Amino acid sequence: MKENPSPLDLSGTGYCASFNFRRTARAVTRLYDMALQESGIRSTQFAILVGIAKNQPVCIGALADVLIIDSTTLTRSLRLLQKEGLVAVSNRAAMRQRFLTITAKGERTLARSLPAWRKTHEHFVATVGSKYWMELRNELERLAHVVAGLENRRKTFPR
Repeated sequence: MKENPSPLDLSGTGYCASFNFRRTARAVTRLYDMALQESGIRSTQFAILVGIAKNQPVCIGALADVLIIDSTTLTRSLRLLQKEGLVAVSNRAAMRQRFLTITAKGERTLARSLPAWRKTHEHFVATVGSKYWMELRNELERLAHVVAGLENRRKTFPR
């Protein structure tokens, strides 16, 4: 690697959690996006459809919590899925919440994408090793909860 020509002290930045997680996430996302290309949805949309299908009817806030995504970003993604006719969004209920369900077209799209997802996922797990994947997956889950807790603490006790 080249020596850093910058006058800034950038030592340690290669160990940044955000940089490393995002780089890995982009590579994994690209793998699944290529697999799902023929189904007409991206891996991010697949995750949202699965989240809705597993929990429907589900309010937007609860789905955002499950996916650990902010409501604004989720709402933007849902708008596109709704426009495509893959999800239905209810009117506001008594508790001022809107609920999501997957439409018949959304179910067909999800059914069409599942074989490609399964094939890619099986290949991914076989490549990295089943035991390693389960341990890593469990650690990623634990880290997601730890970091979400840190975020909540910052909201509760701002600087």
